[in-house]
Amino acid sequence: MAPAKKSKKTKKSSKKLKKNKSISLVSVEPRVTEPDWWVSFWHKNSTTPGLSIPSNEEEGFKYFFRVARKTFDYICSLVREDLVSRPPSGLINIEGRLLSVEKQVAIALRRLASGESQVSVGASFGVGQSTVSQVTWRFIEALEERAKHHLKWPDSNRMEEIKLKFEALFGLPNCCGAIDATHIIMTLPAVQTSDDWCDQESNYSMFLQGIVDHEMRFLDIVTGWPGGMSVSRLLKCSGFFRLCEAGDRLNGSVRTLLEGLEMREFLVGGVAYPLLPWLITPYEINGLYSSMSTDFNARHEVARLLAVRAFLQLKGSWRILNKVMWRPDKRKLPSIILVCCLLHNIIIDSGDQLHPDVTLSGHHDMGYGEQCCKQVDPTGKTMRENLAKYLLQSKEKAPAK
Repeated sequence: MAPAKKSKKTKKSSKKLKKNKSISLVSVEPRVTEPDWWVSFWHKNSTTPGLSIPSNEEEGFKYFFRVARKTFDYICSLVREDLVSRPPSGLINIEGRLLSVEKQVAIALRRLASGESQVSVGASFGVGQSTVSQVTWRFIEALEERAKHHLKWPDSNRMEEIKLKFEALFGLPNCCGAIDATHIIMTLPAVQTSDDWCDQESNYSMFLQGIVDHEMRFLDIVTGWPGGMSVSRLLKCSGFFRLCEAGDRLNGSVRTLLEGLEMREFLVGGVAYPLLPWLITPYEINGLYSSMSTDFNARHEVARLLAVRAFLQLKGSWRILNKVMWRPDKRKLPSIILVCCLLHNIIIDSGDQLHPDVTLSGHHDMGYGEQCCKQVDPTGKTMRENLAKYLLQSKEKAPAK
């Protein structure tokens, strides 16, 4: 009997095996033969006209990428596996060398930090526009998945620490955070424009709502909703609102204040928000002033400004959020916003100090008039009265300085 034919099939199998082997080889981070990416980048960009770039390299690094070297290395460690586990698919510089993970992270951070065009960012690194686009999106996908632990609602022990800090700093017992919202402005193709996305200032925008702690760390964010809705409507569309209304958030122990007054856990928010049992807004002053309401509003405002300052820092650090985005994919934009919030928290968690010129001045929503919500929940009104009475009594009992 003649032997079975196997030469053609074996060759095909062999070719497939070789092909698979070649893919598995490039999925491991290659040995990069290019010079250290930072040396090249610093030499090329440290004297860019029109920019106040620090002469010190360490400060220059933070100027360009917002983070210190140690934090940069930590971010690389979070995303390394994801960035090297897929074939490079054209991730090369103009000299034909594969990009290291560090250079990929640097490109993505620079794109997010500067808000400059992909062409401009690419030129500063010696790569093309398509490479910047591909690298940035891969980084966003990876960090969104790998850095979740940097943005989560605190457990009971952590929340007790936050409440103690709010009371020590602002005199507000049982306060768990400050809430605010900001617009991310964009242009849209004519076929995608609608009144939903057109906001009160006739810009197309997407909302971002955030709750922050005493260190301006984001504890919860909501995004993806059109900027054409009101701030109060945004709140009510959020999962956080549903959890609070169901008693599954801000449901810790009730504080008994002076004279038996009770205060549940709550947030502080501006006049754009409704007055609720768990969301305390300031008194509306209509020419009738009282020492109780004015003192309360002053304390409330200082605490509320934590959220305003957090957004100023967020949009100043990651200026892609502060510039008009050119026709972004509305399905991808929430991921970009989330990753910028994660990076904001990583900076705080790492103890990094931002470059002093980074934070925006003024307001994070420049040009937008303040919205005002008239909704008043009766229980919320009682909670605010209790808190205002407590603050006034505490002030009267405090020893004279």
